[in-house]
Amino acid sequence: MIDLHYWATPNGHKITIFLEETGLSYQLFPVDIGNGEQFDPAFLRIAPNNRIPAIVDHAPTGGGEPISLFESGAILLYLAEKTGALLPTRLQGRAEVLQWLFWQMAGLGPMAGQVGHFTRAAPHPIPYAIERYVKETARLYAVLDKRLADREYIAGDYSIADIASYPWIVGHIRQQQRLADFPHLQRWFETIEARPAVQRAYAIGREAVARHVAA
Repeated sequence: MIDLHYWATPNGHKITIFLEETGLSYQLFPVDIGNGEQFDPAFLRIAPNNRIPAIVDHAPTGGGEPISLFESGAILLYLAEKTGALLPTRLQGRAEVLQWLFWQMAGLGPMAGQVGHFTRAAPHPIPYAIERYVKETARLYAVLDKRLADREYIAGDYSIADIASYPWIVGHIRQQQRLADFPHLQRWFETIEARPAVQRAYAIGREAVARHVAA
């Protein structure tokens, strides 16, 4: 059983998508980041960086004590290795997936996140910051669009590289991006959007958040 400490953010969605794709048994523990629940001491023992998602694996491979883990990329890699799914075992394929996983973690997520901050959360508009991060997000969209020009998925077969990147493209309108400007990316996005596991992951997340807020 996997305990998933979660909120309905792009990084949170990564993990529910993986879990739904692979069928691993898990339980959601919502962490309302809008109300500061990420600073609860019990959560900080699992995720000292006070960010979601975080997991506790009560049945780690090989046995032993439960393993707790934070950082969405690290969680995806851990779960892929645990299940033997969505990550190639051959060196070249594995390297392809990992470089694009880290590309998302270091580039696409942070830059798109800054667009969201400066357009929606900053107390006052800062035109320079908005322009900078919108343009950098567009550049990263173009990198991914070019990558997808001759392949169905980012690293060949569907993998944790796709699962990591997709939730950050869901917010393209808020990021001031037009998918029509990136036709290969748009095709990829619509393909993943239609996957049953992806649809389940988003529905489960919405329901969990709604119950938690109403409680």
